[in-house]
Amino acid sequence: MLEANIKQQLGTYLQNIVNPIEITVSTNGTEKAEELLGLAREITALKSDKITLSVDENPTGRAPQMAIAPQGQAPRVRFAGIPMGHEFTSLVLALLQAGGHPSKAAPATLEQIKSLDTELNFEVYISLSCHNCPDVVQAVNLMAVLNPNITATMIDGALFQDEVEKREIMAVPSVYLNGELFEQGRMTLDEILNKVDTGAAKKQAAALSEKDPYDVLVVGGGPAGAAAAIYAARKGIRTGVVAERFGGQVADTMAIENFISVKATDGPKLVAGLEQHVLDYDVDLMKTQKAVRLEKKEFVEIELENGALLKSKTVILATGARWREMNVPGEQEYRGKGVAYCPHCDGPLFKGKKTAVIGGGNSGIEAAIDLAGLVEHVTVLEFGDTLRADDVLVKKANSLPNVTIIKNAMTTEVLGDGQRVIGLKYTDRTTDESHLVEVAGIFVQIGLVPNSEFLKDTLELSNRGEIIIDNHGQTSIPGVFAAGDVTTTPYKQIIISMGGGATAALGAFDYLIRN
Repeated sequence: MLEANIKQQLGTYLQNIVNPIEITVSTNGTEKAEELLGLAREITALKSDKITLSVDENPTGRAPQMAIAPQGQAPRVRFAGIPMGHEFTSLVLALLQAGGHPSKAAPATLEQIKSLDTELNFEVYISLSCHNCPDVVQAVNLMAVLNPNITATMIDGALFQDEVEKREIMAVPSVYLNGELFEQGRMTLDEILNKVDTGAAKKQAAALSEKDPYDVLVVGGGPAGAAAAIYAARKGIRTGVVAERFGGQVADTMAIENFISVKATDGPKLVAGLEQHVLDYDVDLMKTQKAVRLEKKEFVEIELENGALLKSKTVILATGARWREMNVPGEQEYRGKGVAYCPHCDGPLFKGKKTAVIGGGNSGIEAAIDLAGLVEHVTVLEFGDTLRADDVLVKKANSLPNVTIIKNAMTTEVLGDGQRVIGLKYTDRTTDESHLVEVAGIFVQIGLVPNSEFLKDTLELSNRGEIIIDNHGQTSIPGVFAAGDVTTTPYKQIIISMGGGATAALGAFDYLIRN
């Protein structure tokens, strides 16, 4: 099942197993069960002195399923399905961690996991093509390895369609905790811990408020924020980064082919590299923290959502942007129930069904092309009279028999049956006629909105909500700089954001010298 080069790499990784582990495969006689058992046998053969295999041919739970545990212990980490694709890394980490190989998570995070004293049973529904799912699976798996009160199960929604339909899951990852929906979408380990550890926010706020003032405090952890932090830290000044989610939009991006000198990469890989580069310097990185207020006093003060107050001589705002919503009736009601924003993640859940893509730019047409290989039909609705996507993408979309492109179409309503999307309405802008399209899924791809709401009435913003900056990255408040997609800088691109972050950091350093 495993290619020779993958098998060789896996064998090298498995050398890090310290303590014996046992793999238990629950089978049900299906082709997928045999495939999973074959994978388990290949893994066992690579490290037979530390890994043993047992087979349960009469399981009472899900099958096919692979359970992993230290030898002699009841399994707390399970994979219901075949953990390949994006989930292969989750499998490798589960094997290593169950075998005693230490996690790279912060010591404080590991202690917080071990201290949880309530029973937590996580079930994570995923698709193997979802690039956001592994982070969630790996987070709850680590929690289960470290704490006997916790169990974690990855469930491939394509393989357990009956559960997906019963629980009406239309977005991945969908996380259930003790049988109830816990959260949908990408989550980090720290975010999950903060939700289940009810006292965490108060303790974090107290600890953060005690920190000494920074020379430069970067708000945001995307490409602009990372570049700003690195350039500031290289000047030898006290630098901090506060970010709701390190990586920002880039973490949700798959193919990146225009990052100069790197022929091809993907978002998660680039984000991991950015974070490691930042941590190579003396930077105080504070993740899962959202800024809600900025005020200029003796220092520039940044108030966080949990109540903490951080102070700095200068601040660089790099809060980025988020997907723009349609703002039509039904969108919020059916978000995660047919209304989606990530075709890579949620596309497989609509296999064989009719879908719509809202937006005719590059992201919209790329989404249509990707979906066309999975779904019955894709209808693209573009507000304007021409498509804004690159010509090569438009030609590809037009060549696909199950893609229909409608221009001058203004989406007016998302329709549902109370449980899930069943269609949408749009108005033909040339005739003013209303039309109904029956679809099960709607993928919204209509651009970005700057994350600047908390700055309204604080500093100067454009009519689109972007932070207005000069050619040094400075805003209308002396000592406050900004960079990246949240600013008026044209062309929202990764490499441009990085350049903006470097400019803002150098501008902040120059400000410190002169003041």
